[in-house]
Amino acid sequence: MISSRYALPVTMLLALALIPTVFHSYLAALIDDGRSVESISHVLGDFSSQPYNRHKAQWVKEVFDSQDWVERIYKSSSGAKVRLFVVRSYDLKRLYHHPELALSRGEDLKSEGVFMLHGKSEIPVHLLQSNSGYGLVAYVLLHDGMFIKDPLAHQLLEAFKQLVSARKAMTLFYVSDSI
Repeated sequence: MISSRYALPVTMLLALALIPTVFHSYLAALIDDGRSVESISHVLGDFSSQPYNRHKAQWVKEVFDSQDWVERIYKSSSGAKVRLFVVRSYDLKRLYHHPELALSRGEDLKSEGVFMLHGKSEIPVHLLQSNSGYGLVAYVLLHDGMFIKDPLAHQLLEAFKQLVSARKAMTLFYVSDSI
């Protein structure tokens, strides 16, 4: 039994813990930024696309907790092919925690690090190379209008804000030349 002199501080701590619980579990507070993967063009530069049905909607829902996704094969006029998989989810960890394990299953990939693309803004690109040398994967993470270099550090820095604010979707752009 707890002493009555600790009842008020314990009650206050429990009430404080209820705020994010109610906000995220019962109210399911989400911010819809109006973006959708369907707005991605079927023609990107010299590449035109066709749908790719490798993954099913139920699989994407289970793995990434998302219904907003697209998977396409882009082919250039020279014959080069790449697979683009783009998914948006409010469960950030499902997107940033080793997406290659789900999307390039069976491929032996090693990280080549994060490289910065320079342009209007710097875009951190996570690169993975097949151990055989014949496959390359690149992915980019976008959250709240910012490209994310270190998703774990980003989530830790945003943790207190995320406790008391509505969740925002993260977008994973995943490109592989292994089809």
